[in-house]
Amino acid sequence: MKFYNREKELAEMRRIQQLAFTDHSHMTVVVGRRRIGKTSLIMKSTEGTPTLYFFVSRRSEQDLCSAYVEQIAEVLDIHLGTVSTFSELFLLLLKTSATRNFNLVIDEFQEFFNINASVYSDMQNYWDQYKQKTHMNLILSGSIYSLIYKIFQSYEEPLFGRVDHYMRLYPFTTDVLKTIMSDYNPDYTNDDLLALYTFTGGVPKYIEAFCDNHVKLSANDMIEFMVRENSSFLEEGKTILIEEFGKNYGVYFSILSAISGGINTQPGMEAALGEKSLGGYLKRLIEDYDVLKRCRPILSKEGTQTVRYEITDNFLCFWFNYFDRYRSLMELRNYATLQQIVKDNYTTFSGRILERYFKQKMMESGAYRDMGSYWEAKKGKGQCEIDIVALGVEKNKAVAVEVKRQRKEFKASLFADKVRHLNQKLLPGYEIEQKCLSLEDM
Repeated sequence: MKFYNREKELAEMRRIQQLAFTDHSHMTVVVGRRRIGKTSLIMKSTEGTPTLYFFVSRRSEQDLCSAYVEQIAEVLDIHLGTVSTFSELFLLLLKTSATRNFNLVIDEFQEFFNINASVYSDMQNYWDQYKQKTHMNLILSGSIYSLIYKIFQSYEEPLFGRVDHYMRLYPFTTDVLKTIMSDYNPDYTNDDLLALYTFTGGVPKYIEAFCDNHVKLSANDMIEFMVRENSSFLEEGKTILIEEFGKNYGVYFSILSAISGGINTQPGMEAALGEKSLGGYLKRLIEDYDVLKRCRPILSKEGTQTVRYEITDNFLCFWFNYFDRYRSLMELRNYATLQQIVKDNYTTFSGRILERYFKQKMMESGAYRDMGSYWEAKKGKGQCEIDIVALGVEKNKAVAVEVKRQRKEFKASLFADKVRHLNQKLLPGYEIEQKCLSLEDM
């Protein structure tokens, strides 16, 4: 698959490189979930300039340094001999960058915690000494969100305050997904587009897996490619999360599985999982791991008890809903049955994701200053629930949206009643535009 999007990020990376090469060394941190395209972006931004790419795998420090020394000889034509510590190697490279411009990329930088955590304090010491008189474009990237946050944003850590630029990568926008669909499936339907968004959430590596294997970008073909023996998708959720969660991953997985199955309140989860309190786990899933989002009705106060929890990542929603839930079928290698379950449930499951799609599309438009959902129990009248409420940039303007797969399912009079309640209860004085968004509006 060709390189898509990231124009702004590429321009920024190249701007930083120019600063490092002409003024003094700069440190950039690039973070994002696994498979988001951090390495592809970094290597694209350094094309045509001398670049050392160090991948930090879980090997001994001496083994890593031996591999790095070979690369230094190949890229910079500098022959260092035996170097046994990364700190020594980093100092040598910093001194070299006093007279030579080059990029140093260290991927999976958080792994030094498991190899030799003193690397961070040594780097801080050398960086403080040599930054202003050298010309290294230092790019550090990592996938484990909690560790990257700890290394660079925790006051107690040695590299706190040393980062010049912090870049976080997000999935592809809805417009980029449309471009990809046009390139690989020119006759695509909006249902095909929704399927790609549902299964990948715009994560480049998953889209690349379909495209590079010449999978037709349709719901049926993508399901058959994902749900088969030896598919890389089968264990993907476990692979990308288990390192984050550590030995307590079982409880975290149970929470995420419950939410994917529709149990999205804390009391509901505690009742279903038999846990006395899940508050600490939920807090960590939100603040440390960035996997969950705490949702309140729009404009609710911080302390409101009306809270729902939502998995932030489309692929993980899909993975927990099918691959985690039906693990017994995978253990029996009964992929045909699992395929059929996914196909039979696809319309219902993707219908829930369609609301996310429109929220993302509206957010990308830049036309709104706040956005969320609204729900409230009305005395004797059931639940008043509105899928999307967006407050316009213009004062006292708002949009209320009901999302339906098919427009014919929309009941205009019922929705108008909900909007009147919203207008009276929460947004008095607002002019509220009412909309139904369906597949045809994608």
